[in-house]
Amino acid sequence: MPQTNPATVLPQSERHTLFGVPEGYDSVFLGQLAKKSPFPVLHVSTDDLSFEQTYEALRFFAPDVEILRFPAWNCLPYDRISPTPDVTGERLKTLSRLLHRGNTSNPLIILTTVSAILQRLPPRDLLQNSTFNARVGEKLNMPKLQEFLPANGYHRTDTVRDAGEYALRGGLIDIFPAGFANPLRIDLFGDDIKHIRSFDALSQRTIENQEELTLIPVSEAPLTPEAIESFRSKYRETFGSIRKEDALYESISEGRKYAGMEHWLPLYHPRLETLFDYIPEAAITLGHQIEQSCNARMQQITDLYQARMSMLQVEQKGKPAQYRPVPVEELYLPEAEWLKKLSGYPVTDLSPFPPTPEQPDGGGRKGRDFSTVRAQSGADLYTVIREHIETLNASGKKVLLAAYSVGARDQHLLAEQGLHISKKYDLAVLGLEHGFETKDFAVLTEQDLLGDRLSRTAKKRKKSDAFLFEIGQLHEGDFIVHEDHGVGKFDKLETIVVDYAPHDCLKLIYAGGDKLFVPVENLDILSRYGSAEAGAVLDKLGGAAWQARKARVKRDLLALAEELLKIASARILRRTEPINFQDDVYEKFCAGFPYPETEDQQKAIKDVLEDLNKNQAMDRLICGDVGFGKTEVALRASALAALSGYQVAMVAPTTLLARQHYQTFTQRFHDFPVKIGLLSRFVSARDADRTRAELEKGSLDIIIGTHALLNEKIHFNNLALLIVDEEQKFGVKQKERLKQIKEDVHVLTLTATPIPRTLQMALSGVRELSLIATAPIDRLAVKTFVLPFDPVVIRDALMREHYRGGQSFYVCPRITDMEELEKSLHELVPELKIVTAHGRMNANEIEEKMSAFYEGAFDVLLSTNIVESGLDIPNANTMI
Repeated sequence: MPQTNPATVLPQSERHTLFGVPEGYDSVFLGQLAKKSPFPVLHVSTDDLSFEQTYEALRFFAPDVEILRFPAWNCLPYDRISPTPDVTGERLKTLSRLLHRGNTSNPLIILTTVSAILQRLPPRDLLQNSTFNARVGEKLNMPKLQEFLPANGYHRTDTVRDAGEYALRGGLIDIFPAGFANPLRIDLFGDDIKHIRSFDALSQRTIENQEELTLIPVSEAPLTPEAIESFRSKYRETFGSIRKEDALYESISEGRKYAGMEHWLPLYHPRLETLFDYIPEAAITLGHQIEQSCNARMQQITDLYQARMSMLQVEQKGKPAQYRPVPVEELYLPEAEWLKKLSGYPVTDLSPFPPTPEQPDGGGRKGRDFSTVRAQSGADLYTVIREHIETLNASGKKVLLAAYSVGARDQHLLAEQGLHISKKYDLAVLGLEHGFETKDFAVLTEQDLLGDRLSRTAKKRKKSDAFLFEIGQLHEGDFIVHEDHGVGKFDKLETIVVDYAPHDCLKLIYAGGDKLFVPVENLDILSRYGSAEAGAVLDKLGGAAWQARKARVKRDLLALAEELLKIASARILRRTEPINFQDDVYEKFCAGFPYPETEDQQKAIKDVLEDLNKNQAMDRLICGDVGFGKTEVALRASALAALSGYQVAMVAPTTLLARQHYQTFTQRFHDFPVKIGLLSRFVSARDADRTRAELEKGSLDIIIGTHALLNEKIHFNNLALLIVDEEQKFGVKQKERLKQIKEDVHVLTLTATPIPRTLQMALSGVRELSLIATAPIDRLAVKTFVLPFDPVVIRDALMREHYRGGQSFYVCPRITDMEELEKSLHELVPELKIVTAHGRMNANEIEEKMSAFYEGAFDVLLSTNIVESGLDIPNANTMI
């Protein structure tokens, strides 16, 4: 580690800039500073991305330092939605830890962002006075707990899944406290606390025992009687008379949660404080270009406030106000107040730029980027990397290669190039995008070395019992099928005592009022039948009707199985030539995929490779959601066949989708001796004739097209692989033609929504099935909000997508409304280019407009549900 003494650059109540602290190295510097500073270190990152990267790097470089995270709300200022309970819980847990830390001198770093520190917070009294404690062996004050939970933001459910939820079931109480990784279960014996255990939210199974539990609020806007009265009084004082149908005022007055209620935070508390009030003494460090980030954030807040106010003036002319925003300065810190708060602390701005003799040196500099080497044709990248590492070693520096995943670390490409770990460098899993150098060591990252082929650490999927359904999805009156007793009706979840021990059971009602209690651990013997409207008849416990029905179904299944076996045996008897390949050429093609493969994707690719290597025709269905990587599976299979001298045909249901596949295939096969053709109605007659001739002659390796490929005029020279995209969208005649082509070739079918017959054949084994159920790594979960029509929200959503360089869909259910809606959108977002498309347009017009939108000529596509045609537009991430 460098020998810089960070404490020497932090004089009390002064502000300095420290140069030589590049990205990545800031975490090393912060770790050193925390160990030498007599106060906690508060680091303010410019945005959420640098916040997360600094946190991950700190865990690696400073594992013995306590790190507290204080993120910003994950919603926009003046929004109609609330921050999620996990974010609010983490914020409140950090504030509580700061209040109850005492006078300990153990090193501590508090990480936050510009957006978080500029926002005012609930007063310290909230966390000092609003806590609930429970300990094993003591009595539980149930009335106090039942009062505490709803008043402090906890929501009652049947089954606890997410932070801020709780469930009361007799002698068992499940709670997901703020800031906890897993929910907790309190097991009571009378009023005595027998056990406190953490458990898995998905499987509901116990993880480990706890001795005590401390609950803090999960919402920054409490609904205690005092907070409700404060809200009512200040709301009238701030906004005047209460208008009719003011849903926010009515909900809070009745003690009910309201979506987005936190955006009126000043009204719930006698005063608001700031993060500085929770940390009276600290050494503050600021990320690079912090002032610009602060100015941009305050400008965003002001713009959103003014948009709300302008809309409020329009609403006041004829209808009740829908959104009354609190003034900016009541909820956020103006620039003058922010600077005044900083002036009471030692502050250091961290700069990545190299120091000069007159400037203090943080001891680090940005590492080497090998992008210029990669860009040179014929350059030997690995020789340059080897020489660079040897130069670093010769200067006495240790070298660390930072991989993004365990797999990348264990199978690092440099090891294949003759660089031995023990002699040249060390390896670690570390989420840095760029490396750095100090006087003692250097860090090289995957992105520095290899460029865009950058993988993120995959989040492991939870392994738990795959129940046919979840308890939380059941409602009173739902019909349930018991494996041995048949159809019954779900009544409720009930706790019964057996051998002096409570057990959670599902209570089922059968014909004649008979009751059956099924322990929750035996859920695997139950399945859902349907709703009460499904015409189900309850079975009688112990009756013969259910057994007779099971026997009849078994006979029908055997008859179906016999038919399916005949089809399957005929397919197995068909012989094809196995497709072999050269490992090095195929691996080079795979390296062109710029993303890390997901676990399911890797399995699907492996399944296809094994099928192609057999001497019988493949018939495999790849089922996965849009954007989950089905096309890459098809590309790998095509590469295998085409590079082995065989022809490949890919059939798509629409012209636009076929053209998109053509562009993708052309780009991926750019550096390989593979010729690709396209057949659709957008291809001229002359080009189509030439393509058909090349296909028959054998000079064309891969052909992509619509149903034009199924024409009788099409003759292949050496077809080995047929890829069918979205088979369910082809007509009867087209499917019959597909069957003729499919007889003696390998078939790969891609679909997000298989038709029942296709799915049945896959599940019964007539066709092989590969599921891609894992979202790509780093793909954010889809967020869905159901809101009243709000022009401010719509404008903000469209403009946010535009500013990030993306596009948006606006789906309108009726064609008759589209003209008026288009006019409204032009008035609402005049900065954006809007194009409309619907089913009454002719095919050419739709294709032209969709193509223009795909190519980025428009910002917003206003359409009916024709957008579900299967087109992948990765640049479009917002839909209204």
